[in-house]
Amino acid sequence: MLSLFVFAPAGAALVLLLWRGLPDRVVRWAWVGVSAAEIAAVAALWIRYTTDGGAGIAYEVNRAWIPGAGAGYHLGVDGLSLPLLALTTVVFCACAVYSLRHGERARQFAALFLALETTCLGLFSALDLIIFFVFFDLSIVGMYAVIAGWGHGAQAARSALKFFLYTFVGSLALLVGFIGLFLAAAPHTFDMVALTRQNPLAGSGATGALVLLAIAVGLAIKTPTFPFHTWLPPAHTDAPAAGSAVLAAVLLKMGAYGFVRIAMPMLPEQWRHYAIVAVVVGVLSALYGALAALGQTSFKRMIAYTSVNHMGYIVLAVGAAGMISGGDAPARAVAVTGAVTGAVTQMVSHGLLTGALFLLAGVLLDRGGTYEMGAYGGLAADTPRFATLTAVAAFGSLGLPAFSGFIAEFQIFTGSFATVPVGAGLALPGILITAALFLWALHRLFLGPSKHALSSAADAGGAEIAAIAPLLALSVLIGIFPRLLLDIIEPAARTVVELVAR
Repeated sequence: MLSLFVFAPAGAALVLLLWRGLPDRVVRWAWVGVSAAEIAAVAALWIRYTTDGGAGIAYEVNRAWIPGAGAGYHLGVDGLSLPLLALTTVVFCACAVYSLRHGERARQFAALFLALETTCLGLFSALDLIIFFVFFDLSIVGMYAVIAGWGHGAQAARSALKFFLYTFVGSLALLVGFIGLFLAAAPHTFDMVALTRQNPLAGSGATGALVLLAIAVGLAIKTPTFPFHTWLPPAHTDAPAAGSAVLAAVLLKMGAYGFVRIAMPMLPEQWRHYAIVAVVVGVLSALYGALAALGQTSFKRMIAYTSVNHMGYIVLAVGAAGMISGGDAPARAVAVTGAVTGAVTQMVSHGLLTGALFLLAGVLLDRGGTYEMGAYGGLAADTPRFATLTAVAAFGSLGLPAFSGFIAEFQIFTGSFATVPVGAGLALPGILITAALFLWALHRLFLGPSKHALSSAADAGGAEIAAIAPLLALSVLIGIFPRLLLDIIEPAARTVVELVAR
């Protein structure tokens, strides 16, 4: 069942590419139908997972693939991956619904996004490092094609190339680290479960440090963290709205997910020793992302920099968990509640809210022809639906209570203050700066004198509301009933912390 779930979108993409006579309208609705079916499938996985106890790896598939190289076709789902699989299906479906009104060359666009969905689902399901690497690289190729083929900026091709080169270099570093784990394992294997059990680089000194460095650099570029973030703003600025939504909501999570799935449990000794580096990088990313976003005049570029800020909190959290996990049992409980669980919750929350914000930025460009906030003003009177959706997304992103962002950031800072109070204290102003920049953006777009020529006809349409509103509703649902998500994440997070404490 898991393999069908992962590869069904790619199969649908192949059908769309081969069936050349399909009208664009049929293609778009077929894309929506397949994406909705994937949501239904992940809901079934979720329900069965919780019914069976919600612990350990479920739906496991393990077949020989390249036995001579120690690589197998190994997939599975646990409390770390299941929320991200659900996020992936929801975001891709939102992009499909949004594209009912937007987009050109519908057949190729839909097929590309369906294939990209398979790469994301495959990565979050992977339990073999080679499978993980294959999907990691394919996601880079897919997003490059999205930006280069459908980007709207004058520098779209350049931005796509910059994205590809940066992230491909990161994937090469990741591969070097994976080979290091393979060579250290006895017997040699790329199986993630076996490597986690073995802890092959324990006591290896400089070798283990170099392997961790290679893996951490590869994941940090993809996340991205400061100073590896420079590919992100131009990629977002020039990508189509659906491409930016997927890039921010799903692809950035591949790097963050790699920290809790690979770096922490497979290199526990090294992670504990160098966790302070992750804390420093997390603090710098959180502050730099917020300050850089505050200085932007482009709405979309501002959102791009807030991603650096929010991903910085995740890196801070996993670093704090590494520093606390050698302590006593109560300290470990704080680490589970306030760090690893908060980090995964932040991945989901950021995906929902930032995905919605990038789709809203697409609406803004479609109606007004520019992302520059100074070109608008007074939009609340003429486009009340668009204004309401944007305000809700902004309030969620700045961490207001009753939204998922508040739940995530509260846990992250609870755990971080218990372990690295100085680092947490330095990162905390990032929340205040984020609040200021979103309020200032709302003021420039929706309040004050009107500087635009838009009428009520420019307001968000039915397809756009149907795409964006569910993302915001899910954020509110998590914010009010967090146990729906936390009950899935916490057992797996506890396991990660126990592994790091070995």
